[in-house]
Amino acid sequence: MKKSLLVLMAFSFGFAILANAQDKKPPTMKPEATEFYTPVPPKISPGAENNLPPSDAIVLFDGTNLDAFVSARDGESAAEWMIENGELVVQRGKGDIQSKMAFGDAQYHVEWSAPTEIVGEGQGRGNSGFFLMGMYEVQILDSYESKTYTNGQAGSIYKQFPPLVNPLRAPGEWNYYDIIFKAPRFDANGMVTSPATVTVLINGVLVQNNVILRGPTEYIGIPNYRAHEDKLPIKLQDHGNPVRFRNIWVRPL
Repeated sequence: MKKSLLVLMAFSFGFAILANAQDKKPPTMKPEATEFYTPVPPKISPGAENNLPPSDAIVLFDGTNLDAFVSARDGESAAEWMIENGELVVQRGKGDIQSKMAFGDAQYHVEWSAPTEIVGEGQGRGNSGFFLMGMYEVQILDSYESKTYTNGQAGSIYKQFPPLVNPLRAPGEWNYYDIIFKAPRFDANGMVTSPATVTVLINGVLVQNNVILRGPTEYIGIPNYRAHEDKLPIKLQDHGNPVRFRNIWVRPL
């Protein structure tokens, strides 16, 4: 038998099998086959208005007191920032403050306002920071119109990722951050098995889209992970500028 005839027969046989397979319809699946009813999401109440916390949130600052915070210098002594008209104001030279409670994976909400008195430029203007687990910084800065390095402006993961856009409001107006954080995981030898990730929205606008952190924030040098606890306090930075805060809450995930 000639080679060309063998090829033709094989092709015809394969085509017949394919045609036969296409004629057979897949077994009918009921809609219920892809539906499930457990687990049932817990029922909570959203904040009524003005970014008020949902019913399952842990409120860290509501304008009345600093009971949820301590000085970051020793983790024990009282936080020395000032409350003025229900707003938390950074006190220059008093140092960073940190939450008494520790958190890992979490959703955060924090509102802040840059000083209306413009002092300095770049990193010297309305500077503070929101440190996840006390070491991964989401930058707070008056970069409404001020120029600075892009991975150091407001909404950046400091020195790692610049924000996708700049949706800041003017000094004296309130900006709000909504942050979704997944803490890093380490094995028994201290090696990273899953790096930290962060999503950030400023004033409802996405500026960090589930970015993978390279390690803790470093002012100088390259970030590198070091094994740490599963949960750690958040930290607010005293960078010498009277930045104001209000309505700080967290939902552990």
